[in-house]
Amino acid sequence: MSSRAPGAVAAGDVAGRRLRRTGLGTADLVFFVVAAAAPLTVVAGVVPLAIRTGGLSTAYGYLVPAVILLMFAVGFTAMSPHIKNAGAFYAYISRGIGKPIGVGGSFVAALAYNAMTVCLLAGFAVYGQGLLESFFGVTVPWWMIAAVGVVGVGLLGYFKVTMGAKVLGIALILEVLVLIVYQVATLGSGDVDVRSFEMFNPSVMLDPGFGAMLVLTAGGFIGFEATALYAEEVKDPERTVQRATYIAIGFLGLFYTFSVWCLFVAYTPEGALAFAAGDDVDSLTFVSMSRYVGVWLADVGQLLLCTSAFAAALAFHNAASRYHFTMAREGLLPRRVGRISARHGSPIGGVVLQIGITVVVLGAAALAQADPYLVVFLWSSAPGVLGVLLLEMIAAVAIVAFFWKDRRGHSSLRVIVAPALSAVGLAVLIGLAVSQMELLTAASNEINVALLAPIPILFAVGIGIAWRMRSRDPRRYAALNSIDVEAESPALP
Repeated sequence: MSSRAPGAVAAGDVAGRRLRRTGLGTADLVFFVVAAAAPLTVVAGVVPLAIRTGGLSTAYGYLVPAVILLMFAVGFTAMSPHIKNAGAFYAYISRGIGKPIGVGGSFVAALAYNAMTVCLLAGFAVYGQGLLESFFGVTVPWWMIAAVGVVGVGLLGYFKVTMGAKVLGIALILEVLVLIVYQVATLGSGDVDVRSFEMFNPSVMLDPGFGAMLVLTAGGFIGFEATALYAEEVKDPERTVQRATYIAIGFLGLFYTFSVWCLFVAYTPEGALAFAAGDDVDSLTFVSMSRYVGVWLADVGQLLLCTSAFAAALAFHNAASRYHFTMAREGLLPRRVGRISARHGSPIGGVVLQIGITVVVLGAAALAQADPYLVVFLWSSAPGVLGVLLLEMIAAVAIVAFFWKDRRGHSSLRVIVAPALSAVGLAVLIGLAVSQMELLTAASNEINVALLAPIPILFAVGIGIAWRMRSRDPRRYAALNSIDVEAESPALP
């Protein structure tokens, strides 16, 4: 007698419609997640603005989101053994709350990860343009550099996923190495002032800018869902996903906090706040690198900003293409989008769709002569960051619902209390982000409304599609999120 749940589709029934094991391990998943977070871009580009907004409370700006997400991860990893396909948040939400909400979430996820890919490719173009002008005196249109990034991302997305993991790993190691060299030099200089430890006094969270600053810092963690997105491709889904999730969130929280502290050590608290309040706030990190190590390290850092943005764009491209694949496999997108490369095992249909969306958006921005940073980069970050935060909050609720009647051997603290608290924390972050969206976009209220409107619209569209499917095609509706991928798939040569 079959043990499959009603409506489940066995792996053998979906030949050619599942991603194959490619040998991804814990380190590979950590590279995908941390590269998506772009630590050098965060420390050099976001932390100075966070200091300007939150002052001494900046360290807690990274510790608080890390704690919230670790509470989420406690429940997330408990549920992960029950989710072994590339659906990630879509799959978790569907199993916990219901298929209509899950389908709505899948459309929001596709929007968010496509938006983040566009955002980071625009960042790659901006950093690349500045680099060419500074080092070679050459002025190149930003869209040409973005086009190079699109081609690179598309090719790496097409080839075997382990190749992309190697590229991300190299880029990540280099950018983290630059920051560590700077931090070691700073702490070894003997300039450590006891006043720099004031930033760890919990009372600093009473700073009036703390809430606004969280809007900037929370975005430094988005993308850890990638650990679940590759569940069909890793060697050991149950252990690998859990380990990679904890390692990625823990590393980012501690590394960002340590980086903030090093900047306060380098400048002293008063000096850091004064520099951040000035017109050259964006150069705060690199000026300090030049002082403690040398101009050469700052120059290398500027170069690695480009590779950091590219690596993050690749990570989000991979995430978006896998969402496209899952949605097509479920019948929510055209079937051809669910095509898999026979040679590389990659979701080629999803890759093509993602690249097509990126080309259309960046091409339209180029034709409109939009500013690549103030418009393309900042504006696309809004639906990206908010979309992911919303999905995390709904997924936290779904985890509680999944374990509510049957904890499956886990403690209530792990599968009820922790994810419930994370849902509350994420709701607060979302509320702060929506109410102070101008910190992310530097745009008017009307533009911010237009940027965020697609999130609830697509969420409602997804729910409507699921309801329509349930009434008109019950068999197809029953098969949503039920593909059985427990059976071993052939490994790629």
